[in-house]
Parts: sequence; structure tokens; C-alpha cells
Amino acid sequence: MRIRHPHPRSHSRALAAVGVAAVLLASSACDSESTGASSSSGKTLALSIFGTPNSFDPTQLLEGQQMYVWDSVYDTLLIQDNSGKLQPGAAQSWQYSSDARTLTLKLRTGMKFSSGTPVDAAAVKATLEWIRSTPGPNQGVLASVASVEATDADTVVIRLKRPDGSLLTSLSTAAGVIGDPETMTSKSAALNPVGSGPYTLDRAATVNGSVYVLKRRDGYWNKEAYPFAEIKIRVISDQTASANALKAGETNAGTVDVTQVGSFRSAGFETKHVQATAVATLVLADRAGSVLKPLGDVRVRKAINMAFDRAKMVKQLLRGSGQATEQIFNPKGPGHDSALDGTYAYDPAAAKKLLGEAGYPNGFSVTMPSLVFTKPFEPTFTQALADIGIKVKWQPVPPQQSVSALASRKYPMFLIVDGLNTTPVEARNFYSPTGYRNVFNSTDPELTKLLDRANRELDPAKAADVYQEIDKFGVENAWYGPVFYIGSDWATKKGITYLGDGSSTLATVRQFGTTD
Repeated sequence: MRIRHPHPRSHSRALAAVGVAAVLLASSACDSESTGASSSSGKTLALSIFGTPNSFDPTQLLEGQQMYVWDSVYDTLLIQDNSGKLQPGAAQSWQYSSDARTLTLKLRTGMKFSSGTPVDAAAVKATLEWIRSTPGPNQGVLASVASVEATDADTVVIRLKRPDGSLLTSLSTAAGVIGDPETMTSKSAALNPVGSGPYTLDRAATVNGSVYVLKRRDGYWNKEAYPFAEIKIRVISDQTASANALKAGETNAGTVDVTQVGSFRSAGFETKHVQATAVATLVLADRAGSVLKPLGDVRVRKAINMAFDRAKMVKQLLRGSGQATEQIFNPKGPGHDSALDGTYAYDPAAAKKLLGEAGYPNGFSVTMPSLVFTKPFEPTFTQALADIGIKVKWQPVPPQQSVSALASRKYPMFLIVDGLNTTPVEARNFYSPTGYRNVFNSTDPELTKLLDRANRELDPAKAADVYQEIDKFGVENAWYGPVFYIGSDWATKKGITYLGDGSSTLATVRQFGTTD
């Protein structure tokens, strides 16, 4: 299980969650100049993001929408395809030792940074060591790593302190980028990246905080996965402005509100619905009852799960663009078990009975943080919990304090919206003793054994069985109160198609293709 240190682990993923919620709870679009020839020929892809990229420094990269920019500039050791499966990236092959504590990566030959410097094992080692030693959102991602060796020009050996089932996935994201050792530690790296990825940043056309223009590199090893000669990524913080740009023909791809899908389709756009890209979950964090005693009783946590009419919430809150769920794992992943979604039927009367058996016949009160992405849902959750006797007070939290508030242990339960991930990463995030969503560091002997088995298992099929056991443990012990998956609806202009289906929720331009 990938173990993150307290501050880095909560910071990066929670910020990504805020971004996911912003995208999914309101219509958005991708911005482009109104150039019909470019749109129809598929030569230019233009996307919009809601916030300025944090930095191009490999130690400070954030996941979420910002990945559209930096993932186009940097190669990662592995990549996730649109089916969510790991594929060779800069590393053309990899192999674990039998004890799952040594990972050997063989690099492609002939790769070069945009500066012309060769990409070799020394560059991979330097980048991994730079990330490991520098405070930032990805430092904790590599906490299981004991050492990195470049045994020859094309071979990297990573030795682990303990088996880490999520490491391979991590090497397909920010922790797996390869920076140029000659420039990545300089201050200029934050705005002027030197990478070996499919695109280079066009500094003359780029305005930091406004628009990022990327030009495709000739001779890139995986050019077929990147059919667009140019990528334009604009920062547009207003969802209405983005949607209007798409309607006006100034964009070529974007997510749209579910109520607008029909009109976009009638206007000649290709549309695609993705059933699940994020999950809304009531985190029942204080499982020992140290701050809120009732949560220490599993009967109380089960009662909370019985308070929600999930199907109705999907219909009313999401207008049908989503799916009811009682589990947190990605429904496209191997750890998800559809049979578990019948564990907690909506039954307020039975929930109140359980509360009575636990010693709370009159319910109890709880204060939860009111965050920017919870506000649309708060009245519904307040009423559902009130119906079984739980009185909720929402305490406003400024956006800039959202991350620290959730990690503070001040709130024994809270509502979150998290982007879906791969099963190993979700198991780590939600069930590891120091997983960033397990803020009270809950443990259980049975769960500890399951996590250890999953981390050591090298056979994907056998690992999937263990992850399903972890999923079952979490549902049956009501560690969380998952309510629904949030879907998304894409609209793309003629010549461009969206290739994703929710199996991988990484923000990468590989999710887009051409139909010409």
C-alpha cells in the first residue's frame, strides 16, 4: 500500500478532488479559437481548465485538470490507457522480484529531452530522488521507496521498504515523470519545462495563467497516441463562459450539462456519456468515537448508510447523470463488486431502530464542514440524516482551508467528492492507516492482513480477489457512506471524438482522437 506522509498526501489529492467537483457539479466546456478547419481536420485540440497550473517543477505537479498540460510535456515511466490498464511508457518493460520489494525498469533507447539531451537511467534516478527529497504533493507518493539505482544507461532498479501495490500506478502519474537533470532543479523549471513528452510548451504563444500552447514533437516514439499537432489549453474559471464558447462554435470539445446533451447532439456534436468519474461519499472518519462517540459503534455507521435514498438523489441532484453506489471503488476497476450495492436498502425506520439499539434513540448532533463542492448537496444530506434523528450543522470553511480542515480531525464525519482512480490507489487512499481519506488513521487486524496480501500479490487476478475482500470489509463495516457516482457528458465537434469510458480518469489528451 502506498503510504503518504500526513501533509503531502492530503494536500495534492484533496485539491484534485476540489477540481473534480468543480468540473462535475456544473457544466463546463473546452475553449478554442473559432477555426473550423482546425476543428474539422482534428489538427488542433483546445481544452479549458478552471485554474492555473501549479508549476511545471516535477516535485510540484498536481493531478486533476492541470495534468492536461504537464502530461503533454513530460513522459512518465508507465502510462494508463483509456481502459485503465498500465502500458509501457518511457519504461518499455518492468518486473518485480518474487518478494515484491525490488522493481526493475528497462527504458526505451533513443529517447531525448526537448533540449536534445538523451533520456537515460541517470535522468530517471535524478528525478525520482528529486521528488523523494523535496517537500511537495508527490513526496509521500514515493514513501515506500528505499533506494533508486541506475545500474546501466537503460536500467533502473527501485528497492522498496515494503511491498507497495500502488507503486506502478503512481509511476504513470506525477511521481513517474522524467525531468531533465540539467534544468529541473532551477527556478526556471516552474515555467519553462524541459521534458521528453509528445509536446513542447510554445513559450512565445503561452501566457502563464491564461493560455498554454503546446506543439507536437516530430519523431516522438508514441506519436500515434497524439494525433493533434497543436494543443491549446486556456484557463477559464467561469463554467457559463466555457459552455457559451462551445455553443458559439469557438470550442471543439468539452463537458456539458446533462440537460444540454440533446441540443448539442441536434447541433451536430458527437456526445458521449461516462457513467462514473467521481464518487460522493460521507466519510465516517471517527471510527473509534474519539471525537463523536456514536461513530465508534458500527450500528450507527450502518444506520447512516440506510438513511439515503440513493436512486432518488441521483435523479434529483444529478438529473440522472450518475449512478447510485454503496462502495467507493471505481465500478470499472477489479476491486468493485456490484453485489455489495444491495447491502443497505433505504429504510429510515430500520435506521432509527439501529440507532436506538446503539443507545441513541433520540439521535445525536454533528458539525460538518461546508465546502465549495458540498453546498449543492447539503440540504438533501441534512434532511436525510434528520429523518433518522441526526442533526447536522454545516460550518463554513474558506476554499483555501478545505484541505487542512478535512485533515485536522476536527470533523468526525464529512462529505467529499473524489475523482475515481485505480483500485490499488483507492485501497491505499481510503483504507491504509495513513491514507489521505483515513484521517483518523483507523486500523483493523483483518483489514491490515488484507492490505498486506494485496500489496504482496503480483498476480493481477489474485490481487483483484483480495481487493474485493477489502471492498467487502469496508462496506460491511460501514467505514464510509458512499452515495452516488457522478457522471459526465462530453460533446465534441466533427472530427474529434472522446475516447474515455471512466476506466481511467486521468486528465490526459490521449483521451481524445480524430475521426477524419
